[in-house]
Amino acid sequence: MTRIILIGYMGSGKTTLGNALARELGLPFFDLDWYIENRFCRTVTRLFEERGEEGFRRIEHEMLHEVAEFEDVVIAAGGGTPCFFDNIDYMNRQAQTVYLKATPEVLFRHLLPGRQKRPLLAGKTDEEMRAYIIESLARRAPFYERANYIFDVNLLETRQQIQASLEQLRTMLNL
Repeated sequence: MTRIILIGYMGSGKTTLGNALARELGLPFFDLDWYIENRFCRTVTRLFEERGEEGFRRIEHEMLHEVAEFEDVVIAAGGGTPCFFDNIDYMNRQAQTVYLKATPEVLFRHLLPGRQKRPLLAGKTDEEMRAYIIESLARRAPFYERANYIFDVNLLETRQQIQASLEQLRTMLNL
């Protein structure tokens, strides 16, 4: 049985790399945020608005426990998922976890175009967003770094780089 959970900050490429890895391995791919949105018929942004971050994190925790029971699957967890409850310990017991690690500047570039769709970034100026990424990444890093593997994704811009990263990731995971 193959069960892989990708973790990391928003904009690190969890969905992009996870989808590509699942396709290569012939496995289903689940993005935890999309899974939540389908189950609750609401966007993550709307759930944040209606229930606050604490309410959303409880839903996320429950849905993680659901999706992490699936067999032969690649899962992209939400950026904050490993940082709440016992989620990182649970993920490490259930799957091979991979922290997709990127610098704050790379994350800023990736997040800039779609920041209004992200509840934690919407309405922030460029400088506020940069400061938020640096501060929250520093807070989250101790959780991320508890993953089974750490994988540098600073060069994940082109198709060739994504393909090269996939090959490196497969080697690292012995797939």
